[in-house]
Amino acid sequence: MSGGAGFLGSHLCDRLVRDGWRVVCVDNLVTGVAANVAELRGNRAFESIQHNVSEPLYLDGPVDAVLHFASPASPVDYADHPIATLKVGTLGTHNMLGLARAKQAVFLLASTSEVYGDPQVHPQPETYWGNVNPIGPRAVYDEGKRAAEAFTMAYHRTHGMQTRIVRIFNTYGPRMRINDGRAVPNFLLQSLKNAPITVYGDGSQTRSLCYVDDLVDGIVRLLEVDYSQPINLGTTAEVTMLQLANRIRELCGSSSEVVFKPLPEDDPKQRQPDLARARQVLGWAPATSLEAGLVKTIAYFRERLP
Repeated sequence: MSGGAGFLGSHLCDRLVRDGWRVVCVDNLVTGVAANVAELRGNRAFESIQHNVSEPLYLDGPVDAVLHFASPASPVDYADHPIATLKVGTLGTHNMLGLARAKQAVFLLASTSEVYGDPQVHPQPETYWGNVNPIGPRAVYDEGKRAAEAFTMAYHRTHGMQTRIVRIFNTYGPRMRINDGRAVPNFLLQSLKNAPITVYGDGSQTRSLCYVDDLVDGIVRLLEVDYSQPINLGTTAEVTMLQLANRIRELCGSSSEVVFKPLPEDDPKQRQPDLARARQVLGWAPATSLEAGLVKTIAYFRERLP
């Protein structure tokens, strides 16, 4: 599994090991964190390799499934590593597909709601082709993931490979990096420090925030079905950024004030998945409320405050 030491990848490693899989975690630790998988290191069903999957990867022995989760995922990270982000979406996907083909393994791609760009259709079904700026600052991630989906379908059609594509909407929970740069970590850190909470634009832009355990359950279900078309995973509980900032401030018991800054270029105004396909194909729906998930995430962040 590429990106196995990242936020999502490490939770998925935990779940797969619990489910009885033998897991090989591959991560170059650019945005992944070794501590995320530290508790698995003594488990004989777990192995960790530090490697950049934009370079070819060779593994001995049989492989049943290749899960490609490697990529910077926050705007801060892909602004800091634009070329690496584009390479892992293209070359990295090609290399991991090649490994899956050589091992006759199922290939699962972690794609993203960012393939929809700043959507003109709401909520976003998998049939929507998106509204993406191909030369903007976010393009290295957005277009890298769109290319990754194209690679995946090309291998599926040309080589008859079993492939899966999950389009992951905004997800949060323990193990997010404190300096991740996305809304939930930013608001949490600022609230816990009683520092000004930074809201971009007027705060009316929305996201639909899914708790990590729910997302991992959907991914495991997708791995087990024979379905090659993309599937959205997320929640339909849409919230504005201003509402989110105020709720996090309340839950933290913070005295922070909210301050407004200009909206970043190409920042999506709305984001909510159409989950009809996930319900029909996977029998899946998120189960954790925003408040319950935030309480768990706040507890994690309190323990790690600098």
